Formats: sequence, C-alpha cells, structure tokens
Amino acid sequence: MRTLLHVGCGFSTIQNLPSYFQEGTWEELRYDINEAVKPDIVGSLQDMSIIENSSIDAIFSSHNIEHVWSFEVPVVLAEFLRVLKPDGVAVVLCPDILSVAQAITYGALTNPLYVSPAGPISAIDIMYGHQADIQRGNIFMAHKTAFTAQTLSTELMSVGFVGSVVARDQVFGLHALATKTAWNAQAIKKLASGIFLPSPELLEIQSFGCYFPEVAFPQPNATP
Repeated sequence: MRTLLHVGCGFSTIQNLPSYFQEGTWEELRYDINEAVKPDIVGSLQDMSIIENSSIDAIFSSHNIEHVWSFEVPVVLAEFLRVLKPDGVAVVLCPDILSVAQAITYGALTNPLYVSPAGPISAIDIMYGHQADIQRGNIFMAHKTAFTAQTLSTELMSVGFVGSVVARDQVFGLHALATKTAWNAQAIKKLASGIFLPSPELLEIQSFGCYFPEVAFPQPNATP
C-alpha cells in the first residue's frame, strides 16, 4: 500500500478525494490541527516533525496554503518536500487570485460568483476568507496570502520540487501537482488525468520546471 498524507483534512476522507486516490492502493493518514475532526495525526502545517523524512508517497492539501502568511509558505512547502519519498508527489489546491482579480475588474467584489456547500461565495470571500465563517468566530478561515499558477509553481520549486503542473478551473481554483524528482511524460499525464477536473471545467493547464516545455497538455476550450 502507498501512503497518502491528507493535510488539513477537516472532516474529509479519501472517499472525497480525486479519482487517482480511489484505486484501492492507498492508505490514508489524516492530518489536521483541529482535534475535533478526529485526524490520525494532530499537527500544524508549519511543523510536521512528527512525520519522518521520505516516508510519504503523496500529499493532498486542499485549500490550506492560503491560510498561512506569505513568509510561512516556504516553510510549509519545505515540510511537504521533506516528508515525501524521492518519487513522491504533492497535490496542492488553493484559490486562483488571477481569476478573482478579473472578476473584481467587472465590479463583482461582493456579488456571489458561485455557490459552494458553505453557501454563496464572493470575490471578497476568496480573497480574505469566508466572511460568514469568520463572523461566527472561526478566524482560522481567514486567508493570509494568494497565488497565481505562476507564483504557486515558483514557491514549490523554490524549496526543491523539480517541476509542477498547474490547472486553473472555472470556479476560481488552482490545482497543482509537484514532484520531488522528474516523472516521465506518460506518468505525469496519468496523474493529471486522475487529479484535475474534467476538461470542460478547466480554463488552462500550465507546465513548469522540468515539465516545461516537454510535457504539453491540450488546452480546454474555455475563455479565461
């Protein structure tokens, strides 16, 4: 069995993750700072020292990285790199600030952009954190930094990831895959097909580092 570290899992489990992790070959370790969600391991993103070096096959982190300060981002990503095996991969999801900025230029700061399980989401929610949750006292929902596809990839490679592939979706999200060592084109494309949303739901897919320009993806027929 391969080991999946589900970082900042909340109440989610492997059953809620992309199809790549539904092959029946993964053992999930749920990791969260909040004991109330009953994780396997309690800990912060900034200090994952409880997890051994090079012990994890894959990391899945959905909408965690925007909750730390910009100067803490390299610390968090370096921890991801440290715990991964040499052929490991990190999957990092976060808001796409470029799409949000484009929406704001059309005057959509407080208007709902889409509806999530938490309710209507506006540009100000994506930029600063879900305002309704924060108003209820959940200050951990505050967003402290932001990324474009380019800046997220730059941050990943600055700590030692050799390359990444980043997809932008149509609901203001980024989906990044980053590897510790170079995978061949067939393997990284198989990974992307099992992680990214279906093509009609994406705006574009970009390759960085060792995957550019060798690993090219057909671009979705969508207007950014």
